[in-house]
Amino acid sequence: MELRIRGERAVLADPGGEHAREVDPRRLAIGADLAQALHEWARVASAVSRAGSDAEVASSVVSQRGRQLAGRLATVMGTTVRFVDPVSGVETVIEPPARVVARRRGVPGRGAEPTPWLTGLTVSAFAAVLVTVAMLALAGTLARETSGWLALLASVVVTAGIGPSLWLGRRLPIVRWAVYGAGLGIVAAWIGVLAIVL
Repeated sequence: MELRIRGERAVLADPGGEHAREVDPRRLAIGADLAQALHEWARVASAVSRAGSDAEVASSVVSQRGRQLAGRLATVMGTTVRFVDPVSGVETVIEPPARVVARRRGVPGRGAEPTPWLTGLTVSAFAAVLVTVAMLALAGTLARETSGWLALLASVVVTAGIGPSLWLGRRLPIVRWAVYGAGLGIVAAWIGVLAIVL
């Protein structure tokens, strides 16, 4: 795949420059921010090309930025990108990082680690038991010593307080196991809280 400029727009072409098409994040699944950066770079490169030899420093900046964007494009798409410098016309081949290629092929490498199911599920079970016991102890004590409504209110406050932290941690590689367990513990505790209060 070749990265070129047509007018003031970035285009991708098959090797050899045939069948060029404008960079479109919906069709290429590269993300709107990368597509926008490519088009901005194309506008600047077009302006520098029109300026001629007066803009020597700007030409090197445009070339450098083009190589950076081609590298990002190669990483996102997981394929080799041939970058055609709009200023000098020099063609550069940019390979995607090895971990991206391995991940796309399903080969475990540095970028794709195996999931620690046994350890993760153990941590999840421990977190679920801990949260369930803590919430039921709080609700049971408040229901016995004060009223059921106060126990219900305390459970709502605890759930509302821990909820955002659980939501933010749900995708963190190690923390997510504790988050899944705590979430399950809250659900289980609510069954018990409702039984205590009602």
